[in-house]
Amino acid sequence: MSSKTLSILSYITIIGWLISYFSYKKETVKDTLVGYHLEQGLGIFIISVALNIALISVAMLIPSLASILSVLGYVIVILWVFGIMNAMNEQRKPVPVFGKLFEGKFNFNS
Repeated sequence: MSSKTLSILSYITIIGWLISYFSYKKETVKDTLVGYHLEQGLGIFIISVALNIALISVAMLIPSLASILSVLGYVIVILWVFGIMNAMNEQRKPVPVFGKLFEGKFNFNS
């Protein structure tokens, strides 16, 4: 697969991320673009899990807030769209808000 395809695939659920990761690890010449988008995709997944746990906890304690807080779930979708757009344009730009937190944290480029 091309580096552009692997970069885009790294944002498409955890299964897409795993496919992208293992395909990237098989390559003899590592493309830093793919490694960068693997970091960003994993970061979005971690934020998604943490946000869902927090939302479920709040919704269990205060059920009337559940519908209002469920709108926050769309934040993850927006981050994925930004990440996919950056991968399609072959840019190494962090996703808004959380992207800088994950730059260089997972070291996929070695």
